[in-house]
Parts: sequence; structure tokens; C-alpha cells
Amino acid sequence: GWPKRSCPTGVFLLDLKKNELKLKPAFFSKDSCYLPPLRYPAVCAVRGRTESEKCQYVIHGGKTPNNELSDKIYVMSIVCKPSKKITFKCTEKELVGDVPEARYGHTINTVHSRGKSMSVIFGGRSYIPVGQRTTEKWNSVVDCMPHVFLVDFEFGCCTSYILPELQDGLSFHVSIARNDTIYILGGHSLENNIRPPNLYRLKIDLPLGSPSVSCTILPGGISVSSALVTQTGDKEFVMVGGYQCDNQKRMFCNTITLEDNNIEIVERETPDWTPDIKHCKIWFGSDMGNGAILLGIPGDNKQLISDANYFYILRCGGARDEEEEAAQTCSQTSTEDPGDSTPFEDSEEFCFSAEANSFDDDDIDTYNEDDEEDESETGYWITCSANCDIDINTWVPF
Repeated sequence: GWPKRSCPTGVFLLDLKKNELKLKPAFFSKDSCYLPPLRYPAVCAVRGRTESEKCQYVIHGGKTPNNELSDKIYVMSIVCKPSKKITFKCTEKELVGDVPEARYGHTINTVHSRGKSMSVIFGGRSYIPVGQRTTEKWNSVVDCMPHVFLVDFEFGCCTSYILPELQDGLSFHVSIARNDTIYILGGHSLENNIRPPNLYRLKIDLPLGSPSVSCTILPGGISVSSALVTQTGDKEFVMVGGYQCDNQKRMFCNTITLEDNNIEIVERETPDWTPDIKHCKIWFGSDMGNGAILLGIPGDNKQLISDANYFYILRCGGARDEEEEAAQTCSQTSTEDPGDSTPFEDSEEFCFSAEANSFDDDDIDTYNEDDEEDESETGYWITCSANCDIDINTWVPF
């Protein structure tokens, strides 16, 4: 949800022990760039070659607190992990070439070919261009053009590709990457208001010269948007949730198996959903790694805490091969009026980039009120000029 004063970036560490969910503000190094709180950006974990780059997170796009769309790309990494305090570093990446426009509801993946790596951006929604806006549709959104963007972070360049197989822009689709191949599944077309059963295979070849991108249309797609995917094996993934039409959640689960140049999608046993999940209109969540998915549903307005969310953990495989739930309220919710956005696709607010068991008892200490005033240690605040009269102890980003 939107950040509070103790966490201006909206980046939290999640601690989940004994069916209790706690969020603790993340700390950033003093040389980190400004990372605005973003809603539904595309996030991708990238494994680095060196120990210092063991794991980085690429963040692109999303909505800012002013409801503007971002076209910036950030790289976030862990710089140190002393006892009970993890420090991140955030760097804004400047790109040249065919830089993708500001968007949300898109995906970003990393592919590996011939010893090289690149990131791939596809899909999403953006505001109508300024020259085409009218008073009635000033803040209307449209699907982005179905271009495929290859981003080389090593050299800071970006190239777009127009493929004849990709005719319509898609948002809130599923993308799964393995080696040099990305599979794009489902999605929502805003122009036609449909969820076509798409299934595309993008093949990216990275020779010494110019990259080569090809697309193949595959049969066996599924009509779904905003689905969640978790990896349960080297070649096996599980797809959960999403929506199959405007007024109906998709309650089925699928096992997705990737082989060389082949994908197999089969329906798997449906979890024993709780009555709250069955009857709710909106649900959201994200992959937590190790075959675990965190699902959230809005709380009932009749409850004592009207803006509370209820969370459930669905374990799809791995060490624990059973469904386990943890129904806990959480106050870190969005303060945005639900009527300001599309009730389904735009309800996704969480993105977890660490594995479910990454933080143990020694990693995250108990939350205390002193953290509320401890912004000086986060290294987040901007250093002002000598004649600046802003009190940094009370200033909050607009």
C-alpha cells in the first residue's frame, strides 16, 4: 500500500512467523537515488555474476502517488546484511535508444543466451497521448503498442522490435522466462475488453552482433488476466488466481511445465478455498518463492478495521506439499479510493522479490515506535542546499 512517514519508498521487509504477518520499513544506503513509491510496476529478479551482484531487482514503470505513470528504470540490490538490518542500494538507470514509454500492468523478464543476458519488457497500459486527449477522457488509459523491448543494462541501451505475430496490446498477462525463451500467456485487451486465450513464445538469440527476436503463436492458451505464478521446480510452475471475465474470478489452478521449445499447461487440483475467498470480488497477491503465494482480499466494511486486508498463504509444492493459510489483518493498506481505478487488474498492489523464508528470527527485529522518527539512518532524505529552509524532520514527499 501507500507508504507512511516511516517508509517513504513503500519498500518493506516482510516477516511471517507463526501465522503473524509484519511489515518493517526497508533501509537504503546514503548513495541511493530517490525511489518514488510505485504501484504495480514490473519487477524482475536478476542473478548477478559476482558475489556483490548476487541478486538485483529491476523495477520499471508503475504509478506514482500523484497518479502519474513512470518511465524510469531502477536497479535495487542488497549492499549489506548486518544483524537485524538489511540495507538496499537503489540506482536509476539511464537508457538510450527506443526507451519504452511510461506504463503499468506490463512484465519484465531476463533471458540468457550465448553467455549474455538481457531484460525484456512487454505489454502494459499508458495514458492517452496528450495530443489525443479530450476533457472527458483526459486520464483515460489505453493498451501500449505490442512492441518487444530488449534492454541491455551493461551498455545502457534499449531496442524495440515489432513482430507480426503480436497484433494487439496486452496488459496483466503472465510471462515466464527460461534460458533464452519467454512464454506470454493470457492478458486483457482494453480496446476490445476481452481476455483472449493467448499463448506466445518469444525466442531471443544474443550473438556477437545484433540480437534476434522471433515469436511463435502456440495453441493451448488460457483466457485469464492478473494470474499469479510461482516456481515449484526447475521446469515446473504453478499458475493461481486471476480473472476469467469482468465479474468472475478464476478459481482454478494450472501446472505449467517448460521443456526445450515446448510448454505444457494442465489443470491441477483446486485448493480448498475458504468461504471468504470464494465470495470476495477482488483478490490480489504475489509469488513469495519456494512454491508459496500470498493472497490478499479486502476486509469486510462491517469489521472494526474497515480498511484491513486478510491474507492467506497457498503452498503449491516444494518442501511443504499442502495448502496452509494465515488469516491476519494488516494495516499497511492503500489509502486510494477503490473507485479511482479499475477494480480488478489495478487491485494488484504487492510484489515480493525475496523467497518466502529469506528472513529468519535474526533478520528482522520487532517493530517499535522509535523507527517512526529514525529517517536519518535510512539514507533516503535529500541533502538540501545551505539556504534551504525546509525542516527535514517534518518534510514528507508530495
